[in-house]
Amino acid sequence: MGFELGPRAAEAGHRLVVHESLDSTNSEALRLARSGEGGPLWIVAREQTAGRGRRGREWVSAGGNLATSLLVSLPVTPAVAATLGFVASLAVRDACSAQAQGAVFALKWPNDVLADGAKVAGLLLESEARAGTLAIVIGIGVNVASAPSGMPYPAAFLRSFAPGITAGSVFSQLTDAWMGYAGRWDEGHGFDVIRRAWLAQARGIGQAISVRTGDWVESGIFETLDEEGRLILRKTDGMIRVISAGEVYFGDASQNGAAS
Repeated sequence: MGFELGPRAAEAGHRLVVHESLDSTNSEALRLARSGEGGPLWIVAREQTAGRGRRGREWVSAGGNLATSLLVSLPVTPAVAATLGFVASLAVRDACSAQAQGAVFALKWPNDVLADGAKVAGLLLESEARAGTLAIVIGIGVNVASAPSGMPYPAAFLRSFAPGITAGSVFSQLTDAWMGYAGRWDEGHGFDVIRRAWLAQARGIGQAISVRTGDWVESGIFETLDEEGRLILRKTDGMIRVISAGEVYFGDASQNGAAS
């Protein structure tokens, strides 16, 4: 299984390092950033032994799946850097859709990709200040060959829709899709363009959802995203809540108990 940058990414000067095994592609990217690497650098691991997802959760990455991180250094604030999650979500969705045209792909706030309603990809953004810039790591995991079992949400994998897909083919498509959306994002100046593109592919807009943060749950109608990418929830009494982080449940979280 080979990995190559897409032509647009290669032409733009992106670089690629492929490892047989790593603890975590995000951890490796952060180690490189601390040693002076500024990117743009893609890191791929054929095997990932200690992958992690959002909120400290383990990310299971079996052989044949895609585990990759992109390291970039940009003169932006952490709040602006966080909106790169929407850039990455759109790029992952496009790459998956191009490879598995038999599935319906959608985006789930804040940064999951769904295939026929089940999670097929997740993202983790991390950043550290480095000499006047921010070292930003965008970690991406895509279920290509298999999906983990026993998860608290439905999970899917791309080969169930198109048997010939490989992690390498998804990766090449992803790197070029990233170039397009990152260019529109323009270091945060074009986030409104990204926001509107994300909303056009989002699941749950105008529908009842619940959002859980720890033991706290808010329910209401998913109205939109604000100019910072925060979720706007309209409660039954008409009050508006602005939510910066949490797990989205489609329907009543108190009944189904897990994000879908």
